[in-house]
Amino acid sequence: MSSIKKHLFLVCMALLCCLLLPFAGIAQGEPGCDPLDPTCPIDGGLSLLIAAGIGIGAKKAYDAKKKVNQTNI
Repeated sequence: MSSIKKHLFLVCMALLCCLLLPFAGIAQGEPGCDPLDPTCPIDGGLSLLIAAGIGIGAKKAYDAKKKVNQTNI
């Protein structure tokens, strides 16, 4: 397959995905609970993002402390 055909295929697939993706969003059902209800649990994805942010912050703090300790030696 030539380079031009590969690029044309990729562009067509990207265009097709962009055109069909909104229909996948419409096909989703109703949420499990009312978002305004204070007892509604936090979605699993949001809790993973929060955990990842805490992890990245802890890693940056650890690296900064390690760098300070190495320069003091």
